[in-house]
Amino acid sequence: MLDDSLFDDPERITEADSRGLLRSAALAGAQVRAAAETVQEIGFDDLADGRPRSLVLVSRPGLGPSVCGLLAALAGASCPVPVIVAESVPVWVGPLDVVFAHTPDPGDPTLAEGVATATRRGASVVLAVPADGPVAASGAGRAKVVPPRIPVPDELTFAHVFTAGLSVLIALGLLRCDTDQLADELDREAERAHPGQEPLMNPAKSLALRLADHEALLWGVDQLATAVAGHGAYALGVHAGVACDVASHPQAVTRHALYRSVRDTGSDLFADPDEDGGATPRVFLIGTRHDERAEADERVATRSLPGADLIVPGESARADAVLRAAVLALRFDLAAVYLGLAAGTLGGPGRQALAVH
Repeated sequence: MLDDSLFDDPERITEADSRGLLRSAALAGAQVRAAAETVQEIGFDDLADGRPRSLVLVSRPGLGPSVCGLLAALAGASCPVPVIVAESVPVWVGPLDVVFAHTPDPGDPTLAEGVATATRRGASVVLAVPADGPVAASGAGRAKVVPPRIPVPDELTFAHVFTAGLSVLIALGLLRCDTDQLADELDREAERAHPGQEPLMNPAKSLALRLADHEALLWGVDQLATAVAGHGAYALGVHAGVACDVASHPQAVTRHALYRSVRDTGSDLFADPDEDGGATPRVFLIGTRHDERAEADERVATRSLPGADLIVPGESARADAVLRAAVLALRFDLAAVYLGLAAGTLGGPGRQALAVH
């Protein structure tokens, strides 16, 4: 039960947000700077000693799937090094491979075992994990550990994990990105999403309202946007208790019955879910608009689904794939927290709690 009046009252939002989740999410820029500083101190230069045979992104539960998906998408299909996303460290890794992994669980036995094997075989290993615990220790001093420095809940450490993984791609010469610019862009997105900003001017509140009372179909117009959608689904599940369908638009097209249904019915922005018998499906087309190809894919998708709700970074964000993907990921984090507070899943009032007063 959603209390959308909460979005218009900054004092009530602050009161409802007893855990300070909005403030934690707004520290994304600080997380980027802290992670980049740690990477500088550790030194990633030796990761680029010759082109590796492969880059393995180990996707453990939590933020792992969405961050690894984003990193793989940013590396792109033309990447000169094979980028492999796996749920655990493959048994074949050796001295020619680079492994990146994240887990919020310092005692993750699967990852600890995999890291121990990888370092013993001479692979280069980078871990975005807590400094203490079996996983960090399993690197036997040979793994490069980038622990979080900014104290925020694990589910809001996307910026830290993303920056650590991004630094690996940069060190290997697979991607170019200025982490200072990334931090600045995330700071600006957090400012726009401040609780004091009214919904029409606040992209996170606006997105939360658009997502409310709908079965969200998060469809990316390309691989990168679909990876962002995956993070959005994770954030909405963690904070707002919302289940989302995630797919690329080309994949969604192949699911004929569902696609025809949402294409023919469109998306009524003013539909009342109570009158319609519950939550109704709504397509949210996600695009980053980082280059001409991405914009062309977006035009194809929007022509096919004219009633879909379009989610894009906005013209203020620089036309850079890394920056625009990260901005949208943060927007989903903030929108999910706002939605969770208004729905009561994060201790916010919700309609049921209001009825008691």
